[in-house]
Amino acid sequence: MTPVLEAVKLGKRYGRHHALADVDLNVPPGRVIGLVGPNGAGKSTLLQLACGLIGPSSGTIRVLGDTPATGPAHLAKVGFVAQDTPVYAHLSVADHLRMGSRLNPGWDAALARRRLARIDLDPRQKAGRLSGGQRAQLALTVAAAKRPELLIFDEPAAALDPLARHAFLDHLMESVTELGAAAILSSHALPDVERVCDHLIVLAGSRVQLAGDVADLLAGHVRVTARRTDFAALPVGAEIILRTDRTEYESTAVVRADRALPAGGPWTTADLGLEELVLAHLGRAEQSGPQPTPIGTEVHR
Repeated sequence: MTPVLEAVKLGKRYGRHHALADVDLNVPPGRVIGLVGPNGAGKSTLLQLACGLIGPSSGTIRVLGDTPATGPAHLAKVGFVAQDTPVYAHLSVADHLRMGSRLNPGWDAALARRRLARIDLDPRQKAGRLSGGQRAQLALTVAAAKRPELLIFDEPAAALDPLARHAFLDHLMESVTELGAAAILSSHALPDVERVCDHLIVLAGSRVQLAGDVADLLAGHVRVTARRTDFAALPVGAEIILRTDRTEYESTAVVRADRALPAGGPWTTADLGLEELVLAHLGRAEQSGPQPTPIGTEVHR
């Protein structure tokens, strides 16, 4: 099956600054992907590369089996909602839908009308007079009515209050289900990611720190509490991601293990939540500091 997103040694730099470096990804189809990481990690750069708004400095990226934005047919497969949920303030809601129908050959006018009715948005209303939540809903409606195979959202709910964010995520998932599409959601709000996403990409320091289906990632990590000296007894293949000293003698660590730790060991274990998993990998990346990046790699388009 064709991956939604595939990257091999993908890099993007601006002068001497590396926004992304050596990114390898292979995301299966049908996923709702959470893209998380601190500011400056490269999240927006990765999404812009996936949309074809910018080109790579090194390596390759393919979206839905092809180079991004190779032509009208591929552009029609991707719907993008940018961070500021851009709309045209002087145009009405209906004007946005008319513009969408002219620009997109696969435009689904019935879907757009249903969504406006669902969110009780007056077609005559000027976009500049809409609330932040309404603007986000309008941008989502325009993106979904293209009937894309992939919806990409760059922090679409960052400026919304909790109620508007909750409603936006509900409608996002409704759109994904109705379209049978995949989606990529970049967000700082880990509870939002946990609520709607089944695949995870963690970026930090311009590199991928963790990627995979959420269920598999959680199953492959465990919280271990033990005396500091007892961590040396962890089996071969178990990797300490981040350890925190609780007392002078006892520590707690997030451990990645390809199999369950032996019963009866000198430790206690507990399952992780998504937030703890993400923070552990981000904490390890912060502790390890920046990594050297090769330059001068040939660009493949």
